[in-house]
Amino acid sequence: MENVKNSSTKLTGASIILSPMSNDFIDVILGTLDAVDTSKVWIETDDVSTTIRGKLIHVFNVTKAICVHAAKTGKHVSFQATYAMGGPPPEGEVKTFLEVEDTLSNVIDKADNNIFVSAKFTLYPLSQGDYVETIFKQIDLIKEFVEVSKTYYSTKITGGIIDIFNGLESVFKTTVDAGSTHTHMTVSISINSPSHK
Repeated sequence: MENVKNSSTKLTGASIILSPMSNDFIDVILGTLDAVDTSKVWIETDDVSTTIRGKLIHVFNVTKAICVHAAKTGKHVSFQATYAMGGPPPEGEVKTFLEVEDTLSNVIDKADNNIFVSAKFTLYPLSQGDYVETIFKQIDLIKEFVEVSKTYYSTKITGGIIDIFNGLESVFKTTVDAGSTHTHMTVSISINSPSHK
């Protein structure tokens, strides 16, 4: 297997589902997607989810921006995502997005970190034999960003929305850069939930 030394040269993908708990869910979803600059990623939306592909730095920038814009509507929103790196090499149009420069297309206001969210994530370093040790190392790493608590089948994290995403991106990137050639991470985020109060 190819040894992944640098995550910035590899194709990262995310399949996301944004679910506003309001009657105007269509406006919230479309308004959120319209507000985000997706020019540095390949993106496609169907009747189930939205797929985003490109450099790791841009995939996380776009998904973070989507969450932040959805959160700023004040509506209760659920965000589900599966991030992945590895598998078949990129072809055609998708491959061109690995050649874009690294300047972020969405600038996130640090003040938005005041938005509290609750989340759960599960890391799957599929190509590593010592995957349990890898997972525990990443759980320790994310503690530098957010509060961590135990739960079944995943790790629960709470904190500011930007800190949550910075922690998730760090966990994913560190796992890949440590040599995991096939990495998945599932994420569930609850935004503006009445239960947070």
